[in-house]
Amino acid sequence: MAAVITVAVVAFMHGRQFGRLPRGERLARIERSPNYRDGAFRNRDTTIMFTSKSSLASNMLRFLFGSKRLLRPEAPIPSVRTDLSALDPNEELIVWFGHSSYLLQTGGRRILVDPVFVSASPVWFVNRPFRGADAYGVDDMPPVDLLVITHDHWDHLDYRTLKRLCGRIGRVVCPLGVGEHLERWGFDPDRIDELDWDETAEPCDGLKVYCMPSRHFSGRSLRRNATLWASYVIESSASRIYVGGDGGYGSHYAEIGRRFGRFDLAVLENGQYDEAWRNIHMMPRYFTKAVADLNPAMVVSVHNSKYALARHPWYEPLENAVRFADEGVNIAIPSIGEPVRFKQEPAVRDIWWTKVRENVKQTRYE
Repeated sequence: MAAVITVAVVAFMHGRQFGRLPRGERLARIERSPNYRDGAFRNRDTTIMFTSKSSLASNMLRFLFGSKRLLRPEAPIPSVRTDLSALDPNEELIVWFGHSSYLLQTGGRRILVDPVFVSASPVWFVNRPFRGADAYGVDDMPPVDLLVITHDHWDHLDYRTLKRLCGRIGRVVCPLGVGEHLERWGFDPDRIDELDWDETAEPCDGLKVYCMPSRHFSGRSLRRNATLWASYVIESSASRIYVGGDGGYGSHYAEIGRRFGRFDLAVLENGQYDEAWRNIHMMPRYFTKAVADLNPAMVVSVHNSKYALARHPWYEPLENAVRFADEGVNIAIPSIGEPVRFKQEPAVRDIWWTKVRENVKQTRYE
C-alpha cells in the first residue's frame, strides 16, 4: 500500500500542470546569471523567507485546519460585466479580474498579466475563489499582443488557463526559467522573451519591457527558486507602467524609482501578507513607502479579493486601500471587471467601496 501511494504521489507530481524544471541551454544560461548562486536564485536584499517562531509545518496546519472566521466573504464579491473585446484599444486602461490577474491597454496594445481563471492550486479544492470573484474566465479574454508572467507560483501561473489561451496570445515575457513550463505546455519558444533582472525586450512594435527585481521566491513543487521572479517596467508611446508582481518591500523600489523617474500607473501587491512572511509579501506599513519610491500618478492594488492565502480578514486589504488614499496615495479601488482609465482622475470612494463596506458589515463578527 505504501509503495502504491508513493508511486501515485510521484506520478501526480510529474503531471503537466507542475511544468518542468529548467534543463539544457536554459539551465546553462541560468547558471551564468549573477542572481543565481549555489543552485538557486537569490534576492538582492538579504531575505529570511519565514520569520515566525513557530515551525512552517505548524503554521501550515493552523492555516488549513484553523478557524476560517472572516477569511471569506459571506456575500458574493461585486463585479462589473465588460465586453473586453469592445474596449477602444487606444485608451490607456487597466481591468482587474481579482487577485493578480489583469488586462492592460497601452499604446494601442493589449497586455494580459498573470491570468488565473481555472485553478490557483494543483488540486481543485484548495485555493477556491470567493463567490463572485470568478466572474471572468478564459472565454471572456480577447486576443492579446503580450502575456506577462511575474513568477511561477500557482496563483500567478495556471496551466489550464494558459493551455486554453495559447492561441490568443501574440508573445510572452517571463522571468528566466519560467519558459521551461511554457514550452512543456505547448508555447513556441520563438514567441517567448525570457529575461533576467535588468534585461530588456521589445516584444511588439512600440512596446518595451524591462525585467526588474522583486523580493520573493518561486516554485511549483518541492524545489524552490529554480526559476526567477520579477517585476516589470512597461513603456509604450503613451505610458510608463510598473507591474510589481509579488514581493516584500526592499531596496529595489527606490532603485527603480531613481532609474525611471515617474510612472503613469503602478500595480502593487496588497493582500495575503503575514508577519511570518513579511520579507516576501508587501506588509501594509510599507505600501506607502513603496509608492513614494516609485512616484506613480496612479496606483491599483492587487493580490486580494479572490483567494484566502493568509489569515487576515478578506476585506482588510480594501480597508488598507482607503487608508492609503487618506494618506495621500492616488489609488483606484475598482470592481472586478471595471475599466480604470488611469490617465484620468480616479474616484477613490466609488460604488465599489460602498458595496464592499456593505459586504464587510455582513461578514464581520461582533
